[in-house]
Amino acid sequence: MHITQGTFSFLPALSDEEIAAQIDYALSEGWSCSVEYTDDPHPRNTYWEMWGLPMFDLHDAAAVMMEVNECRKTYPQHYIKVNAFDSVRGFETMRLSFIVNRPAEERGFRLERQDNRSRVQRYSFRTYATDRPAGERY
Repeated sequence: MHITQGTFSFLPALSDEEIAAQIDYALSEGWSCSVEYTDDPHPRNTYWEMWGLPMFDLHDAAAVMMEVNECRKTYPQHYIKVNAFDSVRGFETMRLSFIVNRPAEERGFRLERQDNRSRVQRYSFRTYATDRPAGERY
């Protein structure tokens, strides 16, 4: 299963050169970049762990790529994404977000159904990431 979240999610994985080009674009627009990671990419999990602080006042993609690569070294089996924020209106608005690292095996999601009173059916997603055997770590 290939998780499709964010910009470019339906394309093949971006190379480091393509990632740097997107970061250059974001920086040229005056947007600030940040790096985030998670082992649970559930669509409703919008709050991923932040890798460091947002990088304000950068003008070179190399610094962001350095942080991406450090995050990849620390969490090689996690999802990692780059976000670009625009603060034109006085608050941070996400303008660009794309995944730059994926685990070797993407576990995906399972649809669970609950039958309730009056024939009401409720559906929810459960990530396979939470089904890992005891003691297994990413």
